[in-house]
Amino acid sequence: MRTIISNPTIVNNGEQFRGSIVVNNGKIVEILRENELPRAQCDEIIEATGMYLIPGVIDDHVHFREPGLTHKATIATESRAAAAGGVTSFMEMPNTVPQTTTIEALKEKYAIAEKESVINYSFYFGATNSNCDEFAKLNTKKVCGIKLFMGSSTGNMLVDKKNELEKIFKEAERLNMPVAVHCEESSIIAANTKAIKEQEGDDPDVKFHPVIRSEEACYRSTASAVELAEKFGTRLHVMHISTAKELELLTAGKPENKKITAEVTPAHLTFCDADYATLGTKIKCNPAIKSADDREALRKAVAEGKIDLIGTDHAPHHPDDKKGGALKAASGMPSIQFSLLSMLNLVDEKQFTIEELVEKMCHAPARIFDIDKRGYITKGNHADFVLLNPNSPHTVTKDDIISLCGWSPFEGTTFKWKVEQTWVNGECVYKSGRINEDIRGKALRFNR
Repeated sequence: MRTIISNPTIVNNGEQFRGSIVVNNGKIVEILRENELPRAQCDEIIEATGMYLIPGVIDDHVHFREPGLTHKATIATESRAAAAGGVTSFMEMPNTVPQTTTIEALKEKYAIAEKESVINYSFYFGATNSNCDEFAKLNTKKVCGIKLFMGSSTGNMLVDKKNELEKIFKEAERLNMPVAVHCEESSIIAANTKAIKEQEGDDPDVKFHPVIRSEEACYRSTASAVELAEKFGTRLHVMHISTAKELELLTAGKPENKKITAEVTPAHLTFCDADYATLGTKIKCNPAIKSADDREALRKAVAEGKIDLIGTDHAPHHPDDKKGGALKAASGMPSIQFSLLSMLNLVDEKQFTIEELVEKMCHAPARIFDIDKRGYITKGNHADFVLLNPNSPHTVTKDDIISLCGWSPFEGTTFKWKVEQTWVNGECVYKSGRINEDIRGKALRFNR
């Protein structure tokens, strides 16, 4: 069936223009400018005058908790929250139960997603101190990358042996796969924890979280990762940059022109340490939300090109898990449903442009990870896109939250923009608050 999305403002590839797009058999077949007419009659016309149309958001950093932690979230529930937020593809992390550090565990995740996910998907393979030999068995056209916890992790996913780190970077380079790293130095965190506990007791107030997981802990670990990547020529993607100091290790420019790229989360662009007073452990995450000066530096780095990508680190927890302080409350927050809207708030505040937002949330993930035929509104690409209403003010209530955990740090936030429709592979998966339960996403493919 030929469908035309008629007369939105299209934001794509650094420009915006009024036009229309024609979709057929899951692909974009025509892109029309101004009053151009389609080559053939369309079966369905979706009137979108006054709306904005952007490519579907690709989130490179999510924790959907399945298998093993399904009291927190599932691939089914979180993919639906993602669709409601304009996210059409996700890449999911390996620290589940069991951890995705074996080929068998990886296959299980793909089987679940094929059955349950309403949007497109891929999964990272987790590195450990002993599984580098498994990398050669990976389908590099299907697996998004290697996830490496440098200096801080849970379970056996902390890789702290120099010889193993070098093997991981060397093998990833041979396979032309990106290494996505979480960088916090555990020895610094341990020393900070000891000092704060001596002053404040066994579970200090959450405001001490950025003191414990400090700027130096982040910088030291990120510097080590950059050094390894430069030594072996490995494609390195530094996740959730949280400090101005780490930006010294990065270069500005287009992501396709550099081997070391960086991500920032909406949380680190939105909140600062002053917000612990009102939001408490709802904004406790690793690495920690830091100062207003850090936040300002990160916002500037997005506009200047030192930060290449905005990804959520969406990490749902049951509300009981968030009880406690800087040490006992779980780290992580659900944000995928409101990531695009929160960044559009920053566009309205003129922190960066809507073209830059589309670059960081749609185009750059496709280029950094070499995703096939997604991330752009381009003829021949899969028809993944989001229709946005730029003038529909609404305040998030608890009833709006789709994530299984039932809460969000963005509850109570007023957004001017609204996601009206989300399309995945040429089908409308989300429209006006409703999910089309008949739609299933596809496994992402990578041009490697």
